[in-house]
Amino acid sequence: MTAPAPQELLLHYQPQINAQGQLHGVEALVRWNHPQQGLIPPGAFIAEAEASGLIVPLGNWVLLEAAAALRRWQTESGHATWAQPLTMAVNVSPRQFREPDFVDRVCATLEQLGLNALSLELELTESVVADDLEATLAKMQLLRQYGVRFALDDFGTGYSSLSYLKHLPIDTLKIDRSFVMDIDAQAPTSPGGKRPAVLIEAIIAMAHQLNMRVLAEGVETPAQLAHLKASGCDIFQGYFFSKPLPEGLLLPWASQRSQEHAP
Repeated sequence: MTAPAPQELLLHYQPQINAQGQLHGVEALVRWNHPQQGLIPPGAFIAEAEASGLIVPLGNWVLLEAAAALRRWQTESGHATWAQPLTMAVNVSPRQFREPDFVDRVCATLEQLGLNALSLELELTESVVADDLEATLAKMQLLRQYGVRFALDDFGTGYSSLSYLKHLPIDTLKIDRSFVMDIDAQAPTSPGGKRPAVLIEAIIAMAHQLNMRVLAEGVETPAQLAHLKASGCDIFQGYFFSKPLPEGLLLPWASQRSQEHAP
């Protein structure tokens, strides 16, 4: 499959809900609006974009468009429907992060739009930091001084996560959806049946000791949500709350949820 043309890209935004039921933030998720096939998720074209080098301009476009959407929401809503400040989570590819001007580009985007840097959370995977820990740390520290936050995505699926946590200024650990899915599937009487729940509880406890928040991805059932809440998870994301939404539907969704959960 070829990579998308720039005019065929769009963003959807999946809500992230805090333990009090408020809209904490959204994750920006790119889609390819294919002329014949309709909306195509990123898993079908990101690898091709990486291989062709298009991932850098694509990532830069996502950053700017997501930040601009957040600014428009703030202007339209007056912050009335969410916890403050609303966080915009943006995924960063290894190749994009390694660009020499990455820090300057992020800061310039925030300044251009007049956004509080605390509103931006850059999501990194272990593959971003594994190549050159020292250079990664230097860039993260520069952005952290500016106010930008960081999340470590898909935590628990790699092999060196704990060593990274000792060094990197991570604000949020994102528990991979594979752990969350196993909550419903686990059979407590079978060998290893309790392991998914135990691992989740251990991750949350460790993160809190390190002053990090924990976000669980892929929450789809009441049982998953109940277990995560009981384990002390801070933020939740998944189809139980909402699928990723086009920009124009986010504020109406947030307003309706606010009314439904009003005290």
